Amino acid sequence: MNWKKFFIAFIAAFGFIFLFGFLWYGKLMHAAHQEVPTLWRTEADFGNHFSTLVFGHIVMALFLTLLCARFVPAGGAGPCAMLGLLVALIYAGANMITFAVQPLTTKILWGWIVGDLIQFTIAGAIIGALYKAAPAHVTFVKEGPRQGV
Repeated sequence: MNWKKFFIAFIAAFGFIFLFGFLWYGKLMHAAHQEVPTLWRTEADFGNHFSTLVFGHIVMALFLTLLCARFVPAGGAGPCAMLGLLVALIYAGANMITFAVQPLTTKILWGWIVGDLIQFTIAGAIIGALYKAAPAHVTFVKEGPRQGV
């Protein structure tokens, strides 16, 4: 494993996931979340748990990067984006279970599912673009004149 490329891909993935989460879930979906205010922490209490939120983003970025490095060792935006999409579909199942046991709105459920699909697919593409295998050494053999042609 190329640890330098891994670390760069991880930092880039974390930056994207954190920024996307802030924009999608914190801003775009804010009104939808306010439809069920009793399910969420108050602003003051949220501040007390912000470090846990950051750590959660670190965990997601770290393990998505690890999955890409382990199962797509050649890298590449496309294959790692596909892996990110599959991870997002796992999250979709977990979101449906949460919807079944908590009084979330369907707007929140679909917002979470769509957000995860976008977030993890793009994060996977970023990781794959940055964590690429080094080009293989190619040996060129000079051909001689063809005989019998």
